[in-house]
Amino acid sequence: MAYSPDGRYVVSGSDKTIRIWDTESGAPVGEPLEGHTGSVTSVIYSPDGRYVVSGSNDNTIRIWDTDTGAPVGEPLEGHTSSVNSVTYSPDGRYVVSGSSDKTIRIWETESGAPVGEPLEGHTDPVLSVAYSPDGRYVVSGSNDSTIRIWDTESGAPVGEPLKGHTGWVKSVAYSPDGQYAVSGSNDKTIRIWDTESGAPVGEPLEGHTDPVWSVAYSPDGRYVASGSYDNTIRIWDTESGAPVGEPLEGHTDPVWSVAYSPDGRYVASGSYDNTIRIWDTESGAPVGEPLEGHTDPVWSVAYSPDGRYVVSGSNDKTIRIWDTESGAPVGEPLKGHTGSVNSMAYSPDGRYVVSGSNDKTIRFWDTETGAPVGEPLEGHIDWVNSVAYSPDGRYVVSGSYDKTIRIWDTESGAPVGEPLEGHTDLVTSVAYSPDGRYVVSGSFDKTIRIWDTESGAPVGEPLEGHTDLVTSVAYSPDGRYVVSGSFDKTIRIWDTESGAPVGEPLKGHIGWVNSVAYSPDGRYVVSGSSDRTIRIWDIETGAPIGEPLKGHNSTVSTVAYSPNGLHVVSGSADKSVRTWSIQILQDSHVVDLHPDDNGWVKHPNGGLLFWVPEDCRNGLTCPAILSIPTEGPRRTVRVDLSDFSFGLSWEQIFKG
Repeated sequence: MAYSPDGRYVVSGSDKTIRIWDTESGAPVGEPLEGHTGSVTSVIYSPDGRYVVSGSNDNTIRIWDTDTGAPVGEPLEGHTSSVNSVTYSPDGRYVVSGSSDKTIRIWETESGAPVGEPLEGHTDPVLSVAYSPDGRYVVSGSNDSTIRIWDTESGAPVGEPLKGHTGWVKSVAYSPDGQYAVSGSNDKTIRIWDTESGAPVGEPLEGHTDPVWSVAYSPDGRYVASGSYDNTIRIWDTESGAPVGEPLEGHTDPVWSVAYSPDGRYVASGSYDNTIRIWDTESGAPVGEPLEGHTDPVWSVAYSPDGRYVVSGSNDKTIRIWDTESGAPVGEPLKGHTGSVNSMAYSPDGRYVVSGSNDKTIRFWDTETGAPVGEPLEGHIDWVNSVAYSPDGRYVVSGSYDKTIRIWDTESGAPVGEPLEGHTDLVTSVAYSPDGRYVVSGSFDKTIRIWDTESGAPVGEPLEGHTDLVTSVAYSPDGRYVVSGSFDKTIRIWDTESGAPVGEPLKGHIGWVNSVAYSPDGRYVVSGSSDRTIRIWDIETGAPIGEPLKGHNSTVSTVAYSPNGLHVVSGSADKSVRTWSIQILQDSHVVDLHPDDNGWVKHPNGGLLFWVPEDCRNGLTCPAILSIPTEGPRRTVRVDLSDFSFGLSWEQIFKG
């Protein structure tokens, strides 16, 4: 596994195939690269990012065009056993490979021809190879427990083998300045070596409890990342030899590969659990991966009004708050319910969370302290399935298995008026209209109802059209429409004034639709389903946008949009919470722009648009410029150029 030179992609190899992944969205790019007839053991990008080279158990090396996914030329053949490691020379003109046939070979990338004779000296399979930064040397690690350095011009070994490990050397890498090499071994240790003298630098780095399979230097050479059979990744300070922070945990099987992003902010890891994870090297938290901590299915998720936090409720009877940037839990779980937590919502000011539970109660929580606020609200005689705040935060509405809806005063905790009755089966979902005058409810009776919050009376007739249970309802941001999801596998949009369905049902899920939500601008709807996927829909056309979002391995029970519309959060019966980047910008005038090294953002045709101060480059903050900062290793911004002009003078740039 390896990063592309610009950090935008990660390439990984698995059973006979190679995949390229978008590091921002986590989505695969194009189709798998297929051609090897054996497992792919090693992959690496060319220095210019145009190609990927792969090594395989089929004894061959292949070069691939990253743009088209097509193989470049014929396979490189010559090894008589599995190719365990491949890498490019710094200038991209050569590839070096290490094999179980105990040899190392250098290949010319343009012609595919071997350069000189095989490099021989190891007495066991060669497991790892790496070029020095200047391309003059290659370092190799072997099952013979040694490391060797080779002169690439003469093919001769440089000095004696580096000895010290007591087990197979699984991985080797050069420091960015070429002065040192790092090695990871089956003896559970990592060693740093002086490449000139061949002497070990300091003591072995110890901490892993199983063999070390992969090592990598940070771009500045100050740190080393290691992946191990103990399922963890560790980061080490190369000067002191001490581990940095706690092990990075999350993989459920051995970690076979680690790589630093070009800017050093992230580490990517590949594991036998069939996943690739990206980690923030500063916080140690996974980036874009499942938020794990609940011990039972997650039934409900919601964003805080400022988008900085996500709250989740679970069958484990607890509520958790998560930091959306780091993915880390905030404080301890909120405990108090004696049954499954089915629904939660943030108050409009973000100070409180309300929750509904199978214990038939509703609870309020202080988001800063995690403490319950007041006594539980009691009145429902069966499970509380759904809760929502009014837009002004003065009231909460709840829907229950007892077929009723109740409105509560958040200050006193007292019910407001009588229960709203009319559904003939349990109420699954409730939501306030944006102006707070109405409540919409969905039910197992297959209908949707709208209620006047002042009188408690139903508004018009029930909305009918679904052919199975209604599981989720939500208002559009302007209050003109309601979206509903159903066990009939469809999503429907309704006109709130007439009660009529708008257009045809949205079809695409192959399982029950458990949750629906509008985007903040009202242009899209997100849905989560028992088919384990999340879908985004264009409200105007009714068409799904892109492919389903896949990653959960069980029913998706809840979905919600972030306040800025750039992310979706989902909760699943697989006990995890996931966040997804869904920057849906379809207009042709919206483009990705990157500040250059000097801080200038340029138009695609090369014209200067504006300059960004250094401390603002991780997301623009200049108030006169419409922009949206994005998260992740790309550090990009998206700027709408539809009404933007530029020129050679300020007078030409200014639009009054």
